[in-house]
Amino acid sequence: MVDRMHPRDSNDPALIRGAPFFEGLPEDAVEKATKQVVIRNHPANQVLLLENDWGSSVYFILGGWVKIRTYNLDGKEVTLNILGLGELFGEMAPLDEVPRSTDVITLVPTTIGNLPAQDFVWLLRNEPEAGIRLAQLMARRLRQVNRRLRLRESDSMSRVADILLFLADGQGKTGEQGIEIPNLPHRELSSLSGLARETVTRVLSKMERKSLIVRDRETLTIPDLDAMERMLV
Repeated sequence: MVDRMHPRDSNDPALIRGAPFFEGLPEDAVEKATKQVVIRNHPANQVLLLENDWGSSVYFILGGWVKIRTYNLDGKEVTLNILGLGELFGEMAPLDEVPRSTDVITLVPTTIGNLPAQDFVWLLRNEPEAGIRLAQLMARRLRQVNRRLRLRESDSMSRVADILLFLADGQGKTGEQGIEIPNLPHRELSSLSGLARETVTRVLSKMERKSLIVRDRETLTIPDLDAMERMLV
């Protein structure tokens, strides 16, 4: 039996139909839209998309994690988002027919379903609910960015707490001890928060001493989301 969390190389469209984006949509429409999907496994640290590439596919994450990256005017890398299982990316370029605006890189071994752009656009045009879901996705991401921008002048504890809550909102899974998110390298949290890596390391250690987080090699657990929210000032 194929593990739906970490599927092996396959072009079976059924693997992508379990993505949250398609849940509840008419089966015949989803089947038609996904019949040309190509599913590939990618190693960690592989570039999937480059800024200014032209978009011919929309991508669904069937296992693993990716980061969305750009660069500021000084040439410094800026991580805009971290996406995981069930998320999609690359949806903007096919809609407005412009080149990609960011890079996308795998953080861990990752399985991606490549859906031809024309099939994705067909689904949006023929199933209003699909268009509503895409609008809701874009609105959620915009709210997350706005919140992060508002906290740019806050103290380091607030900014790291906000990034952890941001990841919990997008990628959090309920575990035995609380909400689990990937235990990302500190350089990624640094890029997301705009803080120095050493500052992020110091704040995380302080949070761990206060039992606000529990860390192991793969995951970072937030036992109490309300307590983490109270760290925002």
